[in-house]
Amino acid sequence: MSDTPLMQNLTLREATSADIPALDAIAAAMRVVHETGYFARSLSEGRTVLLAEHAGAAVGYVQINWKPIYVPFRRLNIPEIQDLNVVPSARQQGIGNTMVEFCENLARGRGHDDMGISVGLYPRYGAAQRLYVRRGYIPDGAGVSYDDVPVVAGEMRAVDDLLTLKLVKTLGQG
Repeated sequence: MSDTPLMQNLTLREATSADIPALDAIAAAMRVVHETGYFARSLSEGRTVLLAEHAGAAVGYVQINWKPIYVPFRRLNIPEIQDLNVVPSARQQGIGNTMVEFCENLARGRGHDDMGISVGLYPRYGAAQRLYVRRGYIPDGAGVSYDDVPVVAGEMRAVDDLLTLKLVKTLGQG
């Protein structure tokens, strides 16, 4: 972890239903639009939702989907990091990196050899693209996906949040 004041006082913990208002507030600050009941559904479906806090304020969240919809990850029993968000005022301080590392450690602790993640393809995702490469993630080889379904050659898709590249990392011993 970095020695910045924010990182020295950062806590990362598993969210509960009592944290849904804080999760919704982070999503709103990020201008991320989720369907009504998104976080309650995530928790009820067995996903691990992690909340990052600094000095009592929620500054980010991330989820681990242990049974992702993306068929190659599901078939190979690869959990997927999803919906990683850090509020703008807390960026560039290592929070995203810490959350990814925490997710990898949880997966390793549950006996998983690999971790999956997806990333958007337009400039808004530039920092995430660089972070995942620095952490050792590589493309899974299936090309781009739209809403977790691989896109085939010649198919037209919108360049939006649903158009992603799936990445995978071998976790090793840590």
